[in-house]
Amino acid sequence: MNPVAFTVFGMEIKWYSIMLLIGMIIGFFITLKEAKRFNISKDFVINLFFWTIIIGLIGARIYYCIFNFTYYRENFTSIFKVWEGGLAIHGGLFAGLITLYIYCKKHDVDPFRMTDIVVVPLILAQAIGRWGNFFNSEAHGAATTLAHLRELKIPEFIINGMKIGNVYYEPTFFYESMFCLIGFIIFLFIRRMRYIKKGQMTCLYMMYYSTGRFFIEAMRTDSLMLGGFRMAQLVSIVLFLTGLVIFIFLARKGKYEDLYNEN
Repeated sequence: MNPVAFTVFGMEIKWYSIMLLIGMIIGFFITLKEAKRFNISKDFVINLFFWTIIIGLIGARIYYCIFNFTYYRENFTSIFKVWEGGLAIHGGLFAGLITLYIYCKKHDVDPFRMTDIVVVPLILAQAIGRWGNFFNSEAHGAATTLAHLRELKIPEFIINGMKIGNVYYEPTFFYESMFCLIGFIIFLFIRRMRYIKKGQMTCLYMMYYSTGRFFIEAMRTDSLMLGGFRMAQLVSIVLFLTGLVIFIFLARKGKYEDLYNEN
């Protein structure tokens, strides 16, 4: 695949950046629409997105570079070449969550309310962003056969894109993208349920995404490692258990207490 979408005045604009931008824009407008239901101002959402995205991207890059320290120690300037790829979603999530919490507290907005609103478009943005990996020929699985990929009914253009150096690879980016897209659709229905409580949408996101990421990560060949363990799997376990504990705790509240769909 050609990672370059087009060139402007000699500057290469890559598909990776375009996919991230599309995901952010769509996520912003979905967030804005839902925030309006709870009388959260447009200015607050705009400013929140501005800081969360910037700091989230920095966090995603730092996280990735830390686990590739040997390479970036010898190629320090490459740390700043974000357009070449190399963002870790978990680093972005942690940095973005901290930013969101601080900003919400500063402006007297319930952080749980805001994370509940954000996680729905977030998982859609993740589904879109994964296609940047497709154009970069990264985030794929082990070598496989053309026959196997066709048996899975994977679209032909993806199969062709997964032929890298005359070898076919498992399109794990595609599996994760579809998993996230399904999650987005499910979450749209869940957040309209009558008795869903504030905070539980956030917990469901933590459990849902972590489950998919844990199993898909096991198929990848480019995982960030900590010793002999895949870092994304370790983080997924922690996030899943944390989400489960908080979800159960919130469920123990009164039936009509702290409902998501109440202003």
